[in-house]
Amino acid sequence: MNESFDVAIVGAGPAGTSAACILAEAGIKTILIERGEYPGAKNMSGGVLYGHNLAQVIPDYIERGCPVERNIIESRIWYLSKEAGYSIGYRDSIFAGERKYNVFTVGRAKFDRWFADQAKKKGALVVPATTVVDLLKDSQGRVTGVLTNRQEGEVQAKVVLLADGVNSPLAAKTGFRPELKPEHVALAVKETIELEPEIIEHRFSVSAADGVTTEVMGAMTGGLDGVAIIYTNKGSVSISVGANLADLVKAKMKPYDMLEEYKQHPMVAPLIAGGKPVEYTAHWLAEGGYSTIPQLAGDGFLIAGDSAMLFNALHREGSNLAMSSGKMAAEAIIEALRKNDCSRQGLNSYVKNMSESFVLKDMQKYRKFPDFLYNTPQLFNELPQVAQFAAREMLTVNGVTKKQKQKTIMGEIRQKIGLMKLARLGWNGWRSVK
Repeated sequence: MNESFDVAIVGAGPAGTSAACILAEAGIKTILIERGEYPGAKNMSGGVLYGHNLAQVIPDYIERGCPVERNIIESRIWYLSKEAGYSIGYRDSIFAGERKYNVFTVGRAKFDRWFADQAKKKGALVVPATTVVDLLKDSQGRVTGVLTNRQEGEVQAKVVLLADGVNSPLAAKTGFRPELKPEHVALAVKETIELEPEIIEHRFSVSAADGVTTEVMGAMTGGLDGVAIIYTNKGSVSISVGANLADLVKAKMKPYDMLEEYKQHPMVAPLIAGGKPVEYTAHWLAEGGYSTIPQLAGDGFLIAGDSAMLFNALHREGSNLAMSSGKMAAEAIIEALRKNDCSRQGLNSYVKNMSESFVLKDMQKYRKFPDFLYNTPQLFNELPQVAQFAAREMLTVNGVTKKQKQKTIMGEIRQKIGLMKLARLGWNGWRSVK
């Protein structure tokens, strides 16, 4: 290659492509490098996107043919034991009208390819099937470009944006992000199950083009710190479960075994009955939270998206943080190029704007939540059991007085958890999100 650009972006996910769109539209000579055969080739089908953040990059994304699967009109939260579960949901007609596309599902392979095409139309050079193997640096240690696996694969750039995912070897090479600890990431597996659109609409009680997301916690991860999801697409349902990597290693559990057990849960099985599995994939999630975010800017480079560990574990938000960080990175680069100062100081407006945005403010607010989950195994073991026992007892009509049932439930709580431990659990949970 041996070419020179103003900006080299590594990774054509939501962060990198958002930056490429903003930069190319501003007339900045930009290259977007993706290791997959095409953008999205290495991403799993079935994820959620947020219209507000996408519109900040491409205001007319619907008119441009964004491959929306289903507009989300209802969000559900489940808390499961092994045999039962609690479910709460919120459905609002405003999300089918005035706030349509507030949240919607996409197939990431289709979306990422479409998104990169928008960057290409704006003038960015999109180069797939190319792996960046190292950073180029000058004698002062300033990043001056990237080295790819192509013949004569040096790409010179005034600024490099790293947006190549959670397991980014390049982010580690900057010296600003330490090697990931197992407790800071989760390994998730996902299966896409094909169903007729009419069946999906009947089972989830939605009309054509509308959908439901379900976020799940509890015992489906075998007592490990983990979560699961069910997302509706046009002609398929995405079902995923994941757990903290350190817990998985310690317990010697296999994620695909958890997924198979999850699929047989009485609340899950009826939703996917008769479906045909068409895709099975796995990926990493950045679960470490605020304390694991690296220094975001250095001499000649910035870090965005999953590479920067930007993931809100409580609200399960990642793509919106990625798009926003990519946009702010691009704006900082434009300013730095205009001033002809691509040093860490010249790029520092990115750090400032990120700190003042919802991205880092939300992550700072919930900075204690990942540790709360990791250090509270009762959330995934004893508490689901007790919650199941309490509901089953109160809902069973057998001539026993409600007062006696309450005494029985309290006895179960004392035996399985303990009242003081339950109170501490509630207090620690509140402190982690307040």
